[in-house]
Amino acid sequence: MLLAVFLPLFNFLMLACFGRFIGRLGSIIISLTGIAATVSLNLYLFSQVFFEDLSFFVTLGSWINVELFSVMWEFMFDPLSTVMLTIVSVISFMVHLYSISYIKSDPHFIRFISFLSLFTFFIFILVTASNFIQIFLGWEGVGLCSYLLINF
Repeated sequence: MLLAVFLPLFNFLMLACFGRFIGRLGSIIISLTGIAATVSLNLYLFSQVFFEDLSFFVTLGSWINVELFSVMWEFMFDPLSTVMLTIVSVISFMVHLYSISYIKSDPHFIRFISFLSLFTFFIFILVTASNFIQIFLGWEGVGLCSYLLINF
């Protein structure tokens, strides 16, 4: 389940660290296969949650623990969040496809594609958050990525 959320982050890290070594074609292959795998995982999650009437809460651990105030790293997969995950992943796949042809002549092509994957990851964090601090983290990440993408 968490792979569906964290796969765009792995795409970003792979392209940010090894993008210069794998080149433009390798970046295209990695980003499109990663986003396509995200779409298929989110469609599977959607079918499990929506049609079988299940809801999942995945807790990674404690994030902030101060006396009576406790914030957990927790992801919520209910019908609303899985619908949003599916919609966002399909749109993100289409944006990746369009961006590959639109920005193909830019010298910073790999950086742009990696920022798109990071943007998708932060939207997934925003959609699956189970507390307000995690929503804030996703919201600020989307804002940061929007700023980075607007620079292009």
